[in-house]
Amino acid sequence: MKSIRRTNRWRGISGVALLAGALGVLFSRPLVLLSGVVGVAFAAYARTAGTPEPALDVTRTVSDGEPLPGDEVQVRLTVENVGGSMLADVRVVDGVPDALPVVSGSARLGTALRPGKSATLTYAVEAERGDHEFDPATAIVRDFSGAIEVEQEVETETKLRCVPKLGTTVDVPLRAQTTQYTGRVTTDAGGSGVEFHATREYRPGDPLSRVDWNRLARTGEVTTIDFREERAASVVVLVDTREKAYLSRDAESRNAVQYGVDAAGKVVTKLLDAGDRVGLASLGPESCWLAPGAGHDHQARARSLLATHPAFAPTPGDGMFYPTTRLKQIRKRLPASTQVVFVTPLCDDFGPDVARRLDAEGHLVTVVSPDPTATDTAGQRFARTQRKHRVSKLRQAGIRVVDWDVDEQLGVALARMARVTGGVA
Repeated sequence: MKSIRRTNRWRGISGVALLAGALGVLFSRPLVLLSGVVGVAFAAYARTAGTPEPALDVTRTVSDGEPLPGDEVQVRLTVENVGGSMLADVRVVDGVPDALPVVSGSARLGTALRPGKSATLTYAVEAERGDHEFDPATAIVRDFSGAIEVEQEVETETKLRCVPKLGTTVDVPLRAQTTQYTGRVTTDAGGSGVEFHATREYRPGDPLSRVDWNRLARTGEVTTIDFREERAASVVVLVDTREKAYLSRDAESRNAVQYGVDAAGKVVTKLLDAGDRVGLASLGPESCWLAPGAGHDHQARARSLLATHPAFAPTPGDGMFYPTTRLKQIRKRLPASTQVVFVTPLCDDFGPDVARRLDAEGHLVTVVSPDPTATDTAGQRFARTQRKHRVSKLRQAGIRVVDWDVDEQLGVALARMARVTGGVA
């Protein structure tokens, strides 16, 4: 698709040239008269200049089509004049995806191209989780006078897929809401396990390995030792992806949703590796739901959703968000006895309200909250104070909050919470 327009670069030159010529004649100044003649010549050329007919071929290559988050990817764009005419002024802007910041070089080029010649620009972008497709390169070609320009988009398909390695070496401190499946969460029920719970009278059929032989030798009584049972938890990791959650400390920093999705990936992987049944959901304009499950296939599916589903995009979408409707859909889908790990920056009162409502309905909630606030201005300090107040109110309501300063590793915040709570509450 081409767009042709006049630049109005020489607007007013005819009037100035005629005025100069008149003054030169009036005052008998040959140089002034000559400048007027030159101006008229330029104006005439600009009016009679033909429209450029560019024929460009663009080739884009990347150094790594499947980088990890944070990797620098080198991009090389080559523009070739495949037409038969000289292009005196060619300006090219590459279609870099919004989510990929340019960290070195420039995605712009200005040059002149003779027929058959080419020019190249190189720059580097920082990889961000997700699927990224480059937009067409935009080329603007002007004639020799600069009076007319032709703008066109030149297609060249390029995609990047950035899937992070997920997981954390620190246990996620879940709450004591479990399923009937054997797992790692300690319960108050007696049975098989590793932690002592109580002793009781021996019953026929009890395993001999759980008979208290020391007590039998000491008193002659036959008793059975019960241990605290360890069962698997059913967990849904819910990520706050509303537009208001896309907060960052400054224009160059990653936003809270990006940190939140990274945290969700680590939590999902760790819980699945521990034998829990884990699901995934988004709370935003785009709906994403993965019911709790287990196994390698389920883990691969969750990993793919976090990396590529538009609900977890690094930049906010333009869809409409109806909070009451979306929350109602999530509540209907949540299985009974399923707890929720809610990943939200707590940037407004909506996040705490969601946590309290889900917790009140019997889904024990743990909040993992990346902190996107700063302290450079009075407004930023006030926002940080408000967020701390929301964290405090949730904890007073009995809801566990992992307050994560994004300047440190998520594992540090999880370990700190595990020390405070003993792992389960």
